[in-house]
Amino acid sequence: MAPSESAALSVATPSDTEIVLTRVFDAPRELVFEAHSSCEHMSRWWGPRRYEVASCEMDFRPGGAWRIVHRSLDGVEEHGFRGKYLEIVRPERIVWTFEWEGMPGHVSVETLTLEEHDGRTTLTATSVYDSIEDRDAMLGSDMESGAAESFERLDELLATMGSGAGPEEDRSIVLTRVFDAPREAVFDAWTDRDHIGEWFGPTGFTLTIHEMDVRPGGVWRFVMHGPDGTDYRNRIDYREVARPERLAYSHGSGDEADAGRFETTVTFEEEEGKTRLTLRMVFDSAEERDRNVEFGAIEGGNQTLERLEEHLAGATR
Repeated sequence: MAPSESAALSVATPSDTEIVLTRVFDAPRELVFEAHSSCEHMSRWWGPRRYEVASCEMDFRPGGAWRIVHRSLDGVEEHGFRGKYLEIVRPERIVWTFEWEGMPGHVSVETLTLEEHDGRTTLTATSVYDSIEDRDAMLGSDMESGAAESFERLDELLATMGSGAGPEEDRSIVLTRVFDAPREAVFDAWTDRDHIGEWFGPTGFTLTIHEMDVRPGGVWRFVMHGPDGTDYRNRIDYREVARPERLAYSHGSGDEADAGRFETTVTFEEEEGKTRLTLRMVFDSAEERDRNVEFGAIEGGNQTLERLEEHLAGATR
């Protein structure tokens, strides 16, 4: 996917306390939304080029907090920004508060809307301030050029995110199973290291857990020991943790190259005291998905869910 040709940023002030930014991206809105939903992506585009993201924390859910620290490339300046998510409607709307830590107490409310037409996405960002003075201070802070440069970087990231990927259904493996257990118990079995070490992995595999921090931005590092003595390093980076309904994370080896990393979502739906679990793995390409299928991803995934079923049966006796 080439960078967007609709690079013009529109800036409007429809009232004394509002700033509205509008820009069109040559990418589907699911991709634009995804680029706003995790530190992995935000760290690669949020802010002007003269800054890097020194730290990022995102609890991407309504009520969750976020904080990003910019550091100048020469290491001289640091600026912290923070807020809370008020509303998230995937993939069309995000509402959050915004506060520069250099001026605490001056909080704006920002609403991002995404509209898709013919595969392109119109992004509209509306910021509402407490006063005209706060609004004008933002306008006078070189905000427009900073936003334009930030969106240029987002454009570049979207081009790499969508490059040669193909439709998501052609890149996915989806497994579903109904467990005779309440979803809180199933969710706990997937997020508690004392539980997950007992069942995670295909038949005959064991686990050594080095680190497990189940929160947005947290990491789970572990080694799977195969029955033939082969060790497989794994690293999971959590993007979303919505108890007891949903997990989203990126799964890779943790090696320097980290080839083969894929995105995973696990949803937990309650059905009359039972739990329907849906595991969706999305790969970079259909070819990468097919390689994982040949390697035994579907068979191994089903064996893993069978082991989870056995573990839940034993835990609820």
